Amino acid sequence: MSLVYHVSVIEGTDRIEAPDREPSIHAGVEGVDRRLSYNPLAQPEDTQAIANAVGVGAHFVSKRMRIAHVTVGVISCVLASGITYGFAALKPELIDEKVYQYLCGEAPPDPVLSGACYVQDLRLNLLFTLASLITNVSALPAGIILDWYGPKVASVIGCLFLLLGTAITAIAHYVDFDAWLLGYVSLALGGTFTFVPAFHLSNAFPAQAGTILALITGAFDASAFVFFIFRILYSRIPGLTTSTFFTIFSLVPVVMLIAQLTIMPSKPYNTFTELEKVVEEIADPAYDAHDSDDELDSIVEVRKVQWKRHERRMGTLRNLKKVLGSAEEREEHKKQIAQVQKQSDVWGMLHGRSPLKQMRSRWFILITIFTVIQMARMNYFIATVRSQYEYLLGGNTEGAKWLNELFDVALPVGGLISVPFIGLILDNVPTEGVLGLLVMLSSIIGVLSCIPSIPGGIGQIFLFVLLRPLYYSAMSDYAAKVFGFATFGRVYGAIVFISGVCNVLQIALVAATHQLFHDNPTPVNIVLCVLGFVVGVLLTVYVRFRGRILRKRYDLREYAPDAEVNETTSLLGGVSRRESRIER
Repeated sequence: MSLVYHVSVIEGTDRIEAPDREPSIHAGVEGVDRRLSYNPLAQPEDTQAIANAVGVGAHFVSKRMRIAHVTVGVISCVLASGITYGFAALKPELIDEKVYQYLCGEAPPDPVLSGACYVQDLRLNLLFTLASLITNVSALPAGIILDWYGPKVASVIGCLFLLLGTAITAIAHYVDFDAWLLGYVSLALGGTFTFVPAFHLSNAFPAQAGTILALITGAFDASAFVFFIFRILYSRIPGLTTSTFFTIFSLVPVVMLIAQLTIMPSKPYNTFTELEKVVEEIADPAYDAHDSDDELDSIVEVRKVQWKRHERRMGTLRNLKKVLGSAEEREEHKKQIAQVQKQSDVWGMLHGRSPLKQMRSRWFILITIFTVIQMARMNYFIATVRSQYEYLLGGNTEGAKWLNELFDVALPVGGLISVPFIGLILDNVPTEGVLGLLVMLSSIIGVLSCIPSIPGGIGQIFLFVLLRPLYYSAMSDYAAKVFGFATFGRVYGAIVFISGVCNVLQIALVAATHQLFHDNPTPVNIVLCVLGFVVGVLLTVYVRFRGRILRKRYDLREYAPDAEVNETTSLLGGVSRRESRIER
């Protein structure tokens, strides 16, 4: 699973210091409106939401065309954005077609590995491991291309990678090089370059941006269905092979490419906040008068020209209000955002700090270690779900197969079901509470992973498919609240990159399961569960402790008169002098 694919917001506010207060992490509540960017090279001024931001306003595009844009974006994500995460459904077909079987030599098939030998199974799992790594790392160049060249160029690159991936896997049985590895990695790259540029489409209908963002996020989860559908067809249609499937599936990137080149926008849609600033700007009647009016011959001509400008300005204003909602609705939108910020004990914690200082803090170190452990656990389970239960159920092949099929269905469905509730949890539960929930769910899953029974497997699968999207959404929410949007591309990108690279440890986990523990997954699951619990508890306690300390100091300063700030600081033991320790 990639950290890129679950975001809860695409714009927000970074805390800045109030000019009439002493420098302090919570000295003021003023903020700078910014948009989310995965570009690690973006500077703070590049992410600022301004009235004349580069992009296209939804009020300039017809409603029918905006519906078409969102529809194409969602369908593209359903068919392409996360298909590599349906690996558990594709793997049995690859084993049946003897992919990598030549590596087995004289080694007999292992029934615990669904008939594959150990080396073959390890090589197949490498497909998923490297695809996960590439998905995470490629988010950074995708963010750069999106910011520099726009969503059309980024999406076209995604279509080309998908076309390359389907073409290579279609001929994989007939070439001498490792076409499966190259093809699967290309599909992963295509998924990232399809999904990241789709975020801006939520702004096609700014007043419903949250709903559309949930649709796009859910579309990623649904894309795991692609290989499950292929698995059903593979078992029911004689003669159907992976080569035939990928040949037919290559039509998908071709159609996506045609749509990108014909109807999809070249520039991203402006965010709600950017359009709100446009409303505030053009509401000023002073825009009806220009310096060039002095060149006109009479006052009648001046008034005539200014009236035309007034009509155009009011027409634009009406169109803006249609897509943004009434003044009351816009005010309610602002209040909701303010309420989320007020409720969070960590919002603004390290906003305005340099990326290096943020990445040296315990806020970054703990969340990165926690993420590395959780990603290792999740991807280890996705890659080995069937072989784990082949062992745990004592060779009950039918039971393990049934759990594998249940997982193939539950993975996308669980993501779709959980999407509407994730936003409610992140907006209404403090960050420490969300982290505590993640630790509790992951610990329960760890316990269930050691129970050798079908009911235990069912419980683990259902909790897993609910935890997975919640976890990754919570990580992006944590990064935005703690580190801010100005450095999001660099700091969150570092978390994505580190966790992606460390995902290679999954190969070692699979090797340890087979060689050290003789196919018994329980020791690995116990170690990962304990590590996740310890680091998760440390992170939760740290966030609770530091967040409450700084919130109390902020509340004290908020109600203290400006003239008494220095005295209050002294009474608190020197807040400013101790800030660096608190931030760490």
